[in-house]
Amino acid sequence: MRAVIVAIGVAFLISLFCTPIAIKVFTRLKAGQPIRAEGPAMHQGKKGTPTMGGVVFILATVIAYVAGHLALTTLPEAQIAQVEPTITALVLLGLMVFSGAVGFIDDFLKVRKRHSGGLNKRGKLAGQILVGAIFGVVALYFPSNMYGPAGNQTNTETVGSTTLSFIRDIPALEIGKVGAVIVIVLVVMAATNGVNLTDGLDGLATGASVMVLSAYGLIAFWQYRHWCADPNYTEAYCYTVRDPLEIALIAGAAAGACVGFLWWNTSPARIFMGDTGALGLGGLIAGMAMSTRTILLLPILGALFVIITMSVVIQIISFRTTGKRVFRMSPLQHHFELAGWSEVNIVVRFWIIAGIGVAIGLGLFYSEFLAAVT
Repeated sequence: MRAVIVAIGVAFLISLFCTPIAIKVFTRLKAGQPIRAEGPAMHQGKKGTPTMGGVVFILATVIAYVAGHLALTTLPEAQIAQVEPTITALVLLGLMVFSGAVGFIDDFLKVRKRHSGGLNKRGKLAGQILVGAIFGVVALYFPSNMYGPAGNQTNTETVGSTTLSFIRDIPALEIGKVGAVIVIVLVVMAATNGVNLTDGLDGLATGASVMVLSAYGLIAFWQYRHWCADPNYTEAYCYTVRDPLEIALIAGAAAGACVGFLWWNTSPARIFMGDTGALGLGGLIAGMAMSTRTILLLPILGALFVIITMSVVIQIISFRTTGKRVFRMSPLQHHFELAGWSEVNIVVRFWIIAGIGVAIGLGLFYSEFLAAVT
């Protein structure tokens, strides 16, 4: 637990104090956010606000992971958790960094062209598919070689699973390694685009991501305390996952980094996360669902992302089939802006929706455990 707390604290402080530096640097580089002409009129006042702020909390997460991992060397749990970096960390941080890199290219092109159209849709999807496929393969083809204090091999799990999962793996839904990689790619695409579409108002995506990442931190730490690979855990009911403490550490670090960034990103935002941050967070959240074996639980934990994404899908289908729009504008947050809601009201109320989704998801996760042990 101490290592997780260290990671959270380090990430928060780095993000909190380095974001103002990033604001000055991006302002000097004239890396301002272009605003779509067809967007809500009130957004024109945000034109020129520094973007690509996701760079800060992505770097803060990576640095905090290293700091938290160093703290493991002083803990008795290190004999179980492995002191050296793991494939789990490579996959999770890799998904965050390289998904963020795809977003960075998009942001860079927007800034360079002084236009809201950056990387085209095909290029962005190709990048998401490539990142998801590479780390999906790593997650499925590199089993653990972890040994307990007695020298016995305690865990040969891979980061990902060849079965679909809800609270844990569902044996009846075996899909094989190739199918699992395809599912991972789809989850990465869904999560990155979901967070990206949600990132339309000051602090909205950042706050929602904090909730989802915190939930995964709690889930992973619970799995660590009831881990089948722990030779000291004697109960029959346990979780078959790989490196749950690593997952909790990274989830905590990312959540802490986002909270530090939110200090500057809340209304009125002094910096935007940009596609760099949105795609990076989406990639990490997808990795969390995969590594904790809770892929089908993700739509509940990330309910706000699902709702906002579906608003775009519904709008497109309706307009193309009937020529009519269901919403005044999509994504959904812009519909309420045009309906006269203030930006702060929309953000707070959408955070409440995100919190409800997280509460229901955590309730389902823990109720499954309670039902099994009682």
